[in-house]
Amino acid sequence: MGNEFGVVDVKRGETVFAPLTRSVQHLIDATIRSEVDDETICEARALIMRATELLAGQQLPGSFGVQPTTDGGTVAWGNVAVGLRNPIAPPLVIHHDADGSVYTDIDLGAAYEGPAGHVHGGVCALILDHMLGATAHQPGNPAFTGTLTVRFVQPTRLGSLHAEARVDRHEGIKTFAVGHIADADGTITVEAHGVFIRPNKPSSG
Repeated sequence: MGNEFGVVDVKRGETVFAPLTRSVQHLIDATIRSEVDDETICEARALIMRATELLAGQQLPGSFGVQPTTDGGTVAWGNVAVGLRNPIAPPLVIHHDADGSVYTDIDLGAAYEGPAGHVHGGVCALILDHMLGATAHQPGNPAFTGTLTVRFVQPTRLGSLHAEARVDRHEGIKTFAVGHIADADGTITVEAHGVFIRPNKPSSG
């Protein structure tokens, strides 16, 4: 994971673990769509079991959580939306604009299917929850989802998607955010608005 002190080496993660994650993503896609014969499946299963044994040789005792890095930052590489080491994460690469809005461009394949040929609604909700939260969250001043309302305008086709979000307003400890997902044609398929809560900071007295 990192060095002997349990601090994550970001460069190692990006050069060693990220390619491993992509390989497992390719494996998931191949598993879903494979039409090979039974003998080949048994051979592949044996190889996967061996790979699992190798990777399980040394593991974290629980989830990845948020880990400190060697450059003084933190990473959440197990996160289901953005985790560099989570093969079921799309993952989302969040871009921040100067006005505080955020956007991401992603490509969702067979692993994210709900209705035939389309993205599962729960996956759309996951993406928008994270995107809206990314606008509300500020370094040292986190915000957590209070409510999330999702409106499915029309089915979202698998493939290239664009998602964006922005803060609508602030009211005390609440931040109101809005966002949407659009398909490759630029058609908005899912809209969302959410309320994000900033925990009260404990008093110094």
